[in-house]
Amino acid sequence: MSRSTRFAVSLAALATMIAGAQAQPLQLPGAQPFNATGTLQAAPVQPGAPSQPRPPSMPAIKVAGEEAILGKILHRNGNHGEATFSRMASGYGMKLSLDGFRPANLVEPCSVSFGNEPLPVTAIGRPSGVPRYRLEAPICPIVFDVLDGAFLVVEPNEPCVVEAAQCRIDPRGLWGPDARTISGQAKEIESARGAAERAVREGYRTLTARSDAVEQRSIAREQAGFSAEREMICRDFQREGQLGFCAARITAARAAYLRARLGLNTEPKPAAKPKPRPAAPKPLSLTPTQ
Repeated sequence: MSRSTRFAVSLAALATMIAGAQAQPLQLPGAQPFNATGTLQAAPVQPGAPSQPRPPSMPAIKVAGEEAILGKILHRNGNHGEATFSRMASGYGMKLSLDGFRPANLVEPCSVSFGNEPLPVTAIGRPSGVPRYRLEAPICPIVFDVLDGAFLVVEPNEPCVVEAAQCRIDPRGLWGPDARTISGQAKEIESARGAAERAVREGYRTLTARSDAVEQRSIAREQAGFSAEREMICRDFQREGQLGFCAARITAARAAYLRARLGLNTEPKPAAKPKPRPAAPKPLSLTPTQ
């Protein structure tokens, strides 16, 4: 091969090397690999970071049972009428009396007693997440939900007129203790309401996340209307402005309702019992040999 031929071959090889270097960018040691145009590179995962965001959930709450009102004297709005929930041979019963007004003159007071002995109540499950009962009283059938130290009458939808006594009675609303008996529990009531408020907020958030756009608008209206509904129920409760007992119990009832609606277990898990510590080894006692 002549000298001119060898020179031409060298020039061709050098041109090929330069073209290859221009096609691939320079990659320094430790740099990220080059991605071809149009491809995406996943962001590096930080140590300990969750792979996916956790779905919204709702904290568990404690739901009061029948023992929460058993044997307690409760009053409508804390200061009207009198109700006592008691145990009977066949289940539970309630002794009840109510204040009212004459139908012909709504400023003239009257009262109605449902009898000297408790009337039986019938359990009808937990449709709202709390125990519900029906008072079998022909003069004014009552349906109520059991709360913590109180009960909420959800039926009838309007006052009852007892013809025999010529008295118009209204059992609706929250029945709870006289404010004088719980005046020292203000901090406990405030704490309970705070926990219930958080549970309600998370419940609505979880419900919204599980719903479509149409249902979400309905849930938003329901959430906005709850505060007004609670205000209507609690506005006449005795010393509500100072103690907030009614609002705390109504909010807890709504939290229980939301958990039942979401199909969640309401009761919080019991705290794990601490494991017993192993007994310390007994020190060795050396007996001197004779």
